[in-house]
Amino acid sequence: MKILTFTGKTPSEALKKAKMEIGDEGMLIETKEIQKKALGRTALYEIVIGIDEKDLPFSYKKKMQKPVFEKKELEKESKEILFDISNAARQISKISDVTQGDDTLYERQTNQTTLSAEPKELKEIKNEINKLTDKVKIIQNMFWDEKSPDIESQIPPEFAEIYRLSLQSGMNKDHLDSLMQVTLEHMPLKMRENSTTVKRYFQTILRKMVPIRKERPLNVGRKKVIMLVGPTGVGKTTSIAKLAARYSYLVDKKYKVGLVVLDTYRIGALEQLMQYARMMKLGIETVVDPPEFSNALDSLKYCDYILIDTMGSSPYDKGKIEKIYECLNGNQTDYSVDVVLVMPSSIKYEDLKITYDNFETLGIDTLMFTKLDETMSFGNIFSLAYETKKPISYFSVGQEVPEDLVCASNDFLIECLLHGFNRSKA
Repeated sequence: MKILTFTGKTPSEALKKAKMEIGDEGMLIETKEIQKKALGRTALYEIVIGIDEKDLPFSYKKKMQKPVFEKKELEKESKEILFDISNAARQISKISDVTQGDDTLYERQTNQTTLSAEPKELKEIKNEINKLTDKVKIIQNMFWDEKSPDIESQIPPEFAEIYRLSLQSGMNKDHLDSLMQVTLEHMPLKMRENSTTVKRYFQTILRKMVPIRKERPLNVGRKKVIMLVGPTGVGKTTSIAKLAARYSYLVDKKYKVGLVVLDTYRIGALEQLMQYARMMKLGIETVVDPPEFSNALDSLKYCDYILIDTMGSSPYDKGKIEKIYECLNGNQTDYSVDVVLVMPSSIKYEDLKITYDNFETLGIDTLMFTKLDETMSFGNIFSLAYETKKPISYFSVGQEVPEDLVCASNDFLIECLLHGFNRSKA
């Protein structure tokens, strides 16, 4: 095998040169920065390509008098890796387990692997192929965007994949750069050697940054009043029905649930909720004007949970938002109202933030996100919770009542953010 090097101002430029010289048959082994960018000079990158001599183009053989770079001799087993990676991988798959679990288990799992009864030769082969595979993966991720992230310290190549996944998920770039900086400052150096452990560590950081409001059983004699607010078409009425069914039938204790409807503008929504109330045998009250709000709550004082459906409105329709505020402000009962802002997960972070800012005057307590089954990007949800510090209470993952409502968890959100939506993990 011949080991060749090519240079360029960027890794991609060096790779293009290699392809022009020797075609696509070579294997990318390593990339490194050999000259940092400075005043009056450009950066310079070098890539190392391995290629079988028989695959070298005739034109390149003719002009090449000697190898550009003589690679240090590897052990016999290491050479076999370069010539027959697929065969070595098949051998390794029979004797190695896939590393799983949290980053806190990393050291223990590594020790267990070392102590396993593997032949010495296969251990060495496995170590070499793991190093090569990880390097190729790192280099591939470096090419996703030639522009370096806009943070003070340069992101190491091992972090390229996790940075790309997070940014493509819709996470706000300023938030991502801030979290990446924290990760770089606190992550143990030993864990940076492997892109898998880097990903697990960053995943742990993300989980700790998501505020969650866990569902708790009601204390004896206590009541809970929940008001759902949000834009038109986000699924507030369906979410009310899901919550009503959950509290009535699905939790350990079967609570008495009552409904209050402020959304008398939409006849269809009122009829839909009344039908749910008849099916589940729930009390229901309608409110036309703000002074009627307190009376409606008093009428349902026998209930453990009172769920309030409000009129949907554009975030810019201050008139409708003001009417909801008048109901809350005119509440003369002893019940405090937990205001839940319901938003779709399928819109970008900037639109979520505008929606939150306009409904914030209502005193938002928690966030609820719907339509998780209709999007592939979840970084926007993370960024809004991270920015506002408001906890998430529920996720709606489909249209089925009541099955498609799940209590929020940071594990589920970060799993969606990094690997996509998976209903079975909800």
